[in-house]
Amino acid sequence: MQGKIACLPAIPVAWLRHLAARGNTGTSVLNFSSNLLRSSIGLVLLIAATPSFGQAPGGAPSVGVEKVEKKPITESTEFIGRIEAINRVAVVARVTAFVDKVNFVDGTEVKKGDLLYQLERGPFQADLDAKKAVADQFEAQLVNANVALERSQALLKSNAGAQATVDAALATQKALAAQVLGAKASVAQSQINLDYTTIASPIDGKIGRTAITLGNVVSPSSGTLVTIIGQDPMYVTFPVSVRTQMDLRKQYAAKGGFDAVKIRVKLPNGELYGSPGKLDFIDNTVQASTDTIILRGTIPNPLLKIQTSRGNLRELSDNEFVTVSLEGVTPVEMLVVARSAILMDQQSDYVYVVDAQNKAQRRSVKLGQSTPAVAAVLSGLQPGEMVVTEGVQRVKAGAPVSPSPATPTPATTAPGQ
Repeated sequence: MQGKIACLPAIPVAWLRHLAARGNTGTSVLNFSSNLLRSSIGLVLLIAATPSFGQAPGGAPSVGVEKVEKKPITESTEFIGRIEAINRVAVVARVTAFVDKVNFVDGTEVKKGDLLYQLERGPFQADLDAKKAVADQFEAQLVNANVALERSQALLKSNAGAQATVDAALATQKALAAQVLGAKASVAQSQINLDYTTIASPIDGKIGRTAITLGNVVSPSSGTLVTIIGQDPMYVTFPVSVRTQMDLRKQYAAKGGFDAVKIRVKLPNGELYGSPGKLDFIDNTVQASTDTIILRGTIPNPLLKIQTSRGNLRELSDNEFVTVSLEGVTPVEMLVVARSAILMDQQSDYVYVVDAQNKAQRRSVKLGQSTPAVAAVLSGLQPGEMVVTEGVQRVKAGAPVSPSPATPTPATTAPGQ
C-alpha cells in the first residue's frame, strides 16, 4: 500500500553558516539540526506506513442487488396538450335596440334558455301590430273577392252574366290572396324581430363578462356581447409527431384502437387530474410546419366541492395548458428494474449484472417506460439475473463485489398512475 511522504521545510544554508561562525552556539545548532534530521526521517517512515485517508480496506465492496423480474406495468406516453370547450357561443344582437335589462352575473354558469339580455320591445311590438292590421285588411278584402267571384260565376251559368266579369273577379280574388300571403309573411318577420329583443342562452355553460351595459344601443354590427363556454365535458387536444402516431397505432390498433387507451391529464401545478378521458378523434391532416397530427379526447369536468358567491367551481378551463398522458387500459408484463440501477454514458444506458462468481459485469440495456422509481427494460437483460441497485458508485466492470438483497423497490406504476 502506497503512503504519502510529507515534505519538511529546508533550513537555509546561510543561516547555518552564520551560527557556525559563532563558535559553541553554532555547534549546538548543528547538533540540533542533526537531531531534527533524524526525527524527520522517522516521521517520514511513519507516514509511509500509514494508509491514505478514505482508502477502503481490502475486500470486495458491498452492494445491494435485485432480481430482474417481469411485472405488470402500464404503458404511457406524455404530450403537451390544451383543454378546449366542446361548445362555445359568441352571443350577438340580431336587431338594433336599446338594452333594457342585463339578466346575468359575469362569470356564473347559465342554463339553456336563461334570459341574458332584454332589449326594448315597444317599437317592434308596434310594428307587429301594424303588420297584423294590414294582413287582416287583406283577408277581409279576399273574403269579399271570393263572394264576388262566386256571384259572377253563378250569373254566367244562367246566361245573365258575362265571361269578362268572371275573369275580372277571378283576377281580383287571386291578387288579394297573394296580398294576404305577403301580409302574413310581414307579420311573421315582425314577430321574429320582436322575439330577437329577448336574448337567451343557447347552451349550458359558463358566461363571461358582458361587453355592453344597461341603456346602450346594440345592433348586429356591435360584435360579441358576451361569450358562453360549455363546461362538461371538455375536449383535450394534443399534437403528436407522425412517427409517434404510427408507433401508437402499431401498439394499440390490434388491442382495440381507441378503446385500448385512456387519457390522463396532469394539471399545470403538477397534480394529476382525477377523472380519466377517452380518445375519440384523430385529425385528417398533418401540420406541414411541425409534422404533427392533432389527437383529441373527451374528458369530464364535474363541479368541485368548492362553493363561492358565484356558484361552484370546476377544475378544467378552456384553453388551459396541460400534460396529457396516453395510457394503455390493460397493463402489460415487462422486465422491470429499480431506476437506481440504470447508469448512462455516451455509448448507452447500462447496468451492472452480478454473475455466478460475484463479479460485476456491464450490460447495455434498452429502456421502455420509466418512473423515478422503476424502469422497464426492453432488451439487454434476462429474467432472474441480479442487477446492482445500491452502491453502484463502488462497482467496476469485472471486479468482484459482495452482494446482498437491496431495499425493496416501490410499487411498479407508469407515469400518471
